[in-house]
Amino acid sequence: MKKTGAGYIFQSESLDVLLSGNLPERLDGLLARNGDIDVLGDEDGRRLLALKKAVFETDEADCMEVELPSSSGLMTFRIDLERITALDTDGILAVITDISETRHRERVLKTLLRELSHRSKNLLAIIQGIATQTARQALSLDSFLVKFRGRIQSLAYSQDLVTDSSWRGAFLFALAAKQFAAYWSEPRMPIVATGIDAHLSPNAALHIGLALHELIVNSASHGAIAAGVNSLTLDCFETVFNDKPALELAWIELLPEPDTTRDHDEPSFARTVLERVVPIAIAGKAVYITRADRIEYHLTIPAHEYEILDPVEG
Repeated sequence: MKKTGAGYIFQSESLDVLLSGNLPERLDGLLARNGDIDVLGDEDGRRLLALKKAVFETDEADCMEVELPSSSGLMTFRIDLERITALDTDGILAVITDISETRHRERVLKTLLRELSHRSKNLLAIIQGIATQTARQALSLDSFLVKFRGRIQSLAYSQDLVTDSSWRGAFLFALAAKQFAAYWSEPRMPIVATGIDAHLSPNAALHIGLALHELIVNSASHGAIAAGVNSLTLDCFETVFNDKPALELAWIELLPEPDTTRDHDEPSFARTVLERVVPIAIAGKAVYITRADRIEYHLTIPAHEYEILDPVEG
């Protein structure tokens, strides 16, 4: 049975071993007297003995699975039991198959599905919050749809990066480039990100992407991007937050023509996102400064929301 990858043991009613072959090395001890308990342990060993007895008495095939630790990790074996006649003897045939790889893949798949479910629920909660807040401050249905679609698209851009990395997160500079691409048609962006290109957690990537979206939309509507000038800086550098290492993301935008007609301190969903939603979501802090001649946004990112990877590792 080598081609099938299965081993076998044929035992008499009294459990004397009459034939065997191709047993996995981990299960060689099953050939010894009382081997079931010695190899599988008291609980699984006694369960296998009871199963063999039941199969012999009822003539109905049955099976069980056992897990055993090994130097290469957890191994899983399927034991199929059937009463047969061989060598002029009625006995129990146990076919033993190593299904460790199959069970490992199933465990990995279940973990991924749980992670997908968790992240989907988080994403839906973010979308629900965006929809509610956008609707509260929209002056018309058309206004709502334009702003809501833009914010959902921003989430989609960030989520694409997170998904491409197998849900490990996204690099800050790639996240900024992705968010800028929707509002800047030129090959060269109006901003060059400087400093630390941190690898953000999935949670931080989604929320910081949303913050960048609000800053970019405002700039594309009233600021430097709208004027077509290169007066933006985006810098990321090390700092300290609650006595622990952290990063500060700083957006500095100099307005080419100071706007004295707008109330820069007027409450808006963008301000709510920047000052409350994003810092709360990442357990950091934010300072949003709006003046007639400049806009500044400083976001402190706690260490649990990012990694600083070496170039080779990244």
